[in-house]
Amino acid sequence: MDTDQPTNVGIIGCGAIIAQYLVNFRRLQDNDLINLVAVADLDPARAQAVADSYDGVRALTVDALLAADDVELVLNLTIPAAHAEIALRAIAAGKSVYGEKPLAATTAEARQVLDAARAAGVVVGCAPDTVLGTGIQTARKAIDDGLIGRPISATATMVTPGHERWHPNPDFYYQPGGGPLLDMGPYYVSALVTLLGPVVSVIGAASHTRDERTIGSGARAGQSVPVAIDTHVTGVLVHASGALSTLVMSFDAVKTKSPNIEIHGEHGSLVVPDPNHFDGDVQLFALGAEDWQSLPVSAGYEDSGRGFGVADLIRTPAGQEPRAGGVLAFHALEVMESVLESAHTGSPVRIASTAPRPAPVELAAIALSPVAAGS
Repeated sequence: MDTDQPTNVGIIGCGAIIAQYLVNFRRLQDNDLINLVAVADLDPARAQAVADSYDGVRALTVDALLAADDVELVLNLTIPAAHAEIALRAIAAGKSVYGEKPLAATTAEARQVLDAARAAGVVVGCAPDTVLGTGIQTARKAIDDGLIGRPISATATMVTPGHERWHPNPDFYYQPGGGPLLDMGPYYVSALVTLLGPVVSVIGAASHTRDERTIGSGARAGQSVPVAIDTHVTGVLVHASGALSTLVMSFDAVKTKSPNIEIHGEHGSLVVPDPNHFDGDVQLFALGAEDWQSLPVSAGYEDSGRGFGVADLIRTPAGQEPRAGGVLAFHALEVMESVLESAHTGSPVRIASTAPRPAPVELAAIALSPVAAGS
């Protein structure tokens, strides 16, 4: 958006995730990057509670927020099934939009969002913005600096016995648009594309262990929710560079000692920190070394958190794609959707879209600098 003035933001969706955004929006607002002016939710009481906790914010209906003249960018924190609808309505109102992941429930809906934004001349961004933090960016710099030589392969592993153990309303995790791959996969696929470049084909397999889940906390503890999707997914991603990434995403398995992401190259291997976090220890084992070594933090936004992708989008020069932008989010969604398609057909699937590696993030504090042209 390339503006030196704070951008007025309105948030639609005041569920569990908004608390993390609000913490960082206060910091970003103090640095004249973001000005939160309004919030909306289908439950007016939830919107009012947020407005009461944040100076200068008013609680509106969804329609009123989309029509508000002082809202320049909509942060879309609705459930995945509503991502495309809200994004399209925001775009139709002439507003840029930054959404929680995934970009939409399907690539067909996501394509409508990108096409509408292009026609309207507004910008689309999308979580995860964890790829902008010091963990993934330090690992990327290590790769770009040749510390492991030419990348050959990667493994990405996310194992949990299910979000119903902690989430008070986990229903959507087990309906179309949910599941371990579409829920947690955006962190891993976005990180792998940032580290290794775009994906050209995939093959996958999937299963599920039970047809219902029991809520473990909150007012609905003990209630059962139906399972309508696969809850254990594995896939192989073929990157344009020739590197191969293996994904394991599970709501069925209990625990793992595997690194969240591990990258192997001709001259060394990297342990990459959890892509659901913004920081973490990057470890290198170089050919001929006696042990792993921790690399110093060398790139990325320091002390960052959810919402930094919004600020980075605002500081992206006009005409350039944001680092946490719609193009990367669409590519990640197509990769994930194609893994599931392959799992059901038993055949490899070619990826039609591409996403150039986003521009690297130089080591920086909260005062974000404009995005430089990247590779």
